[in-house]
Amino acid sequence: MNHKNYKNVMLFLMVLSSIIVIGQTTAIRAGKLIHPETSKIENNQIIIIEAGKITYVGKDMPSITIDTIYDLSSSYVLPGLMDAHTHLTAELPNHPGIDESKSTFGVPYYFESTSLRAIRGLQNSKLLLESGFTTIRDVGNEADYAMTDVEKAIKLGWFDGPTLFHAGKIIAPFGGQSSFEPPERGDSWKLEYLDADTHDEIRKAIRKNIYYGANIIKLVTGDQSYFFTEEDIRVAVEEAHRAGLTIAVHAMDGEPAKNAILAGVNSIEHGLTMSDELLQLMKDKKVILVATEFPEEHNVLYYGGKRDLAKQDALLFIDRLKRAYKIGVKLAFGTDVYYKVPNKNRIEANYDFLEMWTMAKIPDNEILKAMTTHIAQLLEIENERGKIKINQFADIIALKENPLEDINAIKSVHFVMKEGKVIRNKK
Repeated sequence: MNHKNYKNVMLFLMVLSSIIVIGQTTAIRAGKLIHPETSKIENNQIIIIEAGKITYVGKDMPSITIDTIYDLSSSYVLPGLMDAHTHLTAELPNHPGIDESKSTFGVPYYFESTSLRAIRGLQNSKLLLESGFTTIRDVGNEADYAMTDVEKAIKLGWFDGPTLFHAGKIIAPFGGQSSFEPPERGDSWKLEYLDADTHDEIRKAIRKNIYYGANIIKLVTGDQSYFFTEEDIRVAVEEAHRAGLTIAVHAMDGEPAKNAILAGVNSIEHGLTMSDELLQLMKDKKVILVATEFPEEHNVLYYGGKRDLAKQDALLFIDRLKRAYKIGVKLAFGTDVYYKVPNKNRIEANYDFLEMWTMAKIPDNEILKAMTTHIAQLLEIENERGKIKINQFADIIALKENPLEDINAIKSVHFVMKEGKVIRNKK
């Protein structure tokens, strides 16, 4: 079954599980309707939803039978938010950098089953949806394909959750993202990574991920002194695109990043120290940068409380984000929380990343675009999601304040609709 057929089957399951609301016609009175792709606002609009999709947007209420009307006439109404870089099933008790005597990603493998990871993934999915994030791209570290079952549970209607794109196991040269594991411990990284050191191994790894339910592909390169060549990544791009999947590559800078850009990947993840030359190349090649600038407080966790190093890194990340925006690279908002942030749940930890965008002085309307329009384009779903427009899925949220003037307004979402179903309606 190719990716398109897989999507059709999952859509059928969603429709079947939502049969109760199929015959319902819902209207929303939107006081101020925001179109993130243009940063325009329309006043006093009526939105009609049938069978999970938008069927009308306009000034006047159509002459049809309306089953339910939601009055959001005093709110800013916009399409659901998106996050392009999550690890919903992962939560290290502390960031691994705190104790360098432990392997980079070894600890969770010995204490958590895939089923426990799936439950965490479901919990975080629900939390993000209730906060207005209706589409999520999860880029790996999910144990033995935990996110496949999270997606199935949501599609079957057992739980409410966002639309999920998930990578399965991350494909990397030997060792994943770990280093210097004692041989006696075996290939522990293989719970979350697929070793791929030849073109045939790369193709097989992609096919294995697709077989077990992944609907995007992710590669890691540059974390070792050995890394994928341009031709290696080109093989991965061709294999993924032939199956109808987009491909993301984790890379920070230098030759590993350049190889990925030239090979035609859909996105570079992080690129935290990327040079202006490579950023210009990304713009020229139309590769999207999924920006995951770690906030200072998160860097403190990484450095075990060393505030000076944490601040230094945060300033470097802000500078890179400024440069990328100035050059004109298309940016997508991503978080990268795979660890426990003290006294914060996942959505609260994710909001910390928003601060870095404002510190980089990215305009609020551009941040909103990076959380909606650009991610829909990255995922190649812009004809289905990311706009409030006829034939789009009714993924709709409402805020009391204008996010085009202060992006922090998204932290107080009071209404969430997912494919026509109201998830949250807080007066």
